[in-house]
Amino acid sequence: MSLVQPVNTAFCLEQLCESNYRKLFKLIPNLRSFDRAAIGVTQNKPALYLDVLERNPYTLTIELTHCFNQQRSELLIPAVKIRIYLDAQLAEVIRDNDRPTVDKVYQDPGDLIEIRDYKWRLNYFLQKWLDHCLKTEYRFQRTETAQA
Repeated sequence: MSLVQPVNTAFCLEQLCESNYRKLFKLIPNLRSFDRAAIGVTQNKPALYLDVLERNPYTLTIELTHCFNQQRSELLIPAVKIRIYLDAQLAEVIRDNDRPTVDKVYQDPGDLIEIRDYKWRLNYFLQKWLDHCLKTEYRFQRTETAQA
């Protein structure tokens, strides 16, 4: 993960989550309209798959991933699970395909600094990946079935 470590991680983490929210909605402007799944396509780049995992009045949990092969069940990378706080306009990574959720890594709530740093690294990765994806003009369309 990231070697960048800000001096004030708590403040920077909040700023990062706000930035990721804006970038997600720039990449997928109609994100709120998808009920289950969507696919983002563009020329000469792997497709981006969006699965809506959970929808509540103030939150939306999605998984966003690339598929590098023809079979979607293969090589889904990075498979980032993201909770979007619609009212606060924040987007926070819950986990990715290579790393477990925060509660699995740090089961001692006294490890606040380590937990915050872990969240920082996950969300910093998302920021860089979204920057990469935004350089390409993906167009998202509904798909009939969602990944189970």
